[in-house]
Amino acid sequence: MKQLFLALLLTFCMLSGAQAAQVNKVAAVVNGKVITMYDLQKNALPELIRARINPKDPGQAKEMDLILRRSLDSMIMDILFDQEAVRLKATASESDIDEELATIMKTNGLTKAQFEQRLAAQKISVKELRENLRKKIVRQKIMGQEVGRKVVVTNKEIEDYYKAHKNDIFQRDGLHMGLLVYPRNVNAASIAAQIAAGKLSFPEAARKYSIAPNKEKGGDMGPVEWDRLNPEWSDRLSKMKPGGVTEIFTVNGFKAQAHLFRPGATGPDAPLTLDEARPIIDGILRRPKAMERFEDYTTQLRNRAVIDIRL
Repeated sequence: MKQLFLALLLTFCMLSGAQAAQVNKVAAVVNGKVITMYDLQKNALPELIRARINPKDPGQAKEMDLILRRSLDSMIMDILFDQEAVRLKATASESDIDEELATIMKTNGLTKAQFEQRLAAQKISVKELRENLRKKIVRQKIMGQEVGRKVVVTNKEIEDYYKAHKNDIFQRDGLHMGLLVYPRNVNAASIAAQIAAGKLSFPEAARKYSIAPNKEKGGDMGPVEWDRLNPEWSDRLSKMKPGGVTEIFTVNGFKAQAHLFRPGATGPDAPLTLDEARPIIDGILRRPKAMERFEDYTTQLRNRAVIDIRL
């Protein structure tokens, strides 16, 4: 992996003649803001590395083009959101970023020194991470203002959902997520079958096999912060009962399983009443509506913008 990273880096950064001219070309112009090919390739580099793309291999040209275009689309949206942030006066303070960093370290069970060591190993500077977090926080504020406030969930929708799912709605406060990420050299399906059959507990499997953080704690990643989950994790965990374990899924190219549990619990949780479940159901029903509203909003941003793609 290290050799591949260096090869890609050298390919992109040590070009000459016509190749160098190509890198300095303009990839796109968004409302007057220029994205160069150099910036695009730099932004796409992590995904190119994960996909093991060799820029000099003609057989991988199509896959490389798809990755570059996905990266370009992401960069275009970053510019549009930055411009929206100016219009809406949405900002992220240093304390906002500090709080986000503290949450990341707590979730991963890392000290500040350990966290910075991990960043260094991934070739990410603290300054770069803070800038990425700033963008994330600002985008969340924009989404809250332009998307969240315009999504409505009615009482009837909540009551109908409760009638259909009342036996599967539990108190989510205090629930923890366990994570087991399998190394490539083990039979994940066999281990998962042992967990499902009760022959091996999830914490035991995590301690023995996992390559994820907190393996020594049985994979316990700490309390689930439901309002901070991305849609993929929220959809997965919100459908689980306390004590449940997911089927095998893929995360960052590795097979994994997640465990939703309440530390110290000795028996099954009792389902919630309608009033107790109301805020939980509101969140469950609000998310897909918010995603639909988000798609509409980003489409409107693009339609209002002057975007000139030159790839």
